[in-house]
Amino acid sequence: GMGKRFDSLNDTLTGFVLRQQVFFVATAPAGGGGHVNVSPKGLAGSLVVIDRSTVAYVDVTGSGVETIAHVRDNGRITLMFCAFEGPPLIVRLYGRGETVLPDDPGFDEMLARFPDRKAVRAVIVVHVDEVRTACGYGVPLMSYEGDRDDQERWADRKGEAGLVDYRVEKNSVSLDGLPGLKAEHT
Repeated sequence: GMGKRFDSLNDTLTGFVLRQQVFFVATAPAGGGGHVNVSPKGLAGSLVVIDRSTVAYVDVTGSGVETIAHVRDNGRITLMFCAFEGPPLIVRLYGRGETVLPDDPGFDEMLARFPDRKAVRAVIVVHVDEVRTACGYGVPLMSYEGDRDDQERWADRKGEAGLVDYRVEKNSVSLDGLPGLKAEHT
């Protein structure tokens, strides 16, 4: 059916969002140029709904730092959730992102909302100002087989010091040269 617009999450949409095994995060630098980024996110418990207008997800160390750089540049962020099982539905959360880094006040309290994960570099908080649904007829039906453990095994192999070095090397600037993680945040 037709898409609908909401000012915030209701109970039905909250339930849908929390049931999805994967979601997608889109951000872009300010202005007319630069790379638009889309990142898949998954793993059980990696997203929480704090209230009807606030969601947060745990950001683990990866090869890129686009989301963090873009959010710090201009705050714009969209999260998309698709039904891969059951009735078709797409839910997009539009809002303003905030990065909570390990040395920021409130980081430990925020992190406590999530299952223990290795190599966490930030929590991304999204202040939702618009929610839109779409039919999702174009999304295939797929079966969930389970979460991958590659990230945890990779983090174990790197060790704490190795993760710091990795973030200095890979997460200092975005593809467009925007600041990513400063040395003290790695």
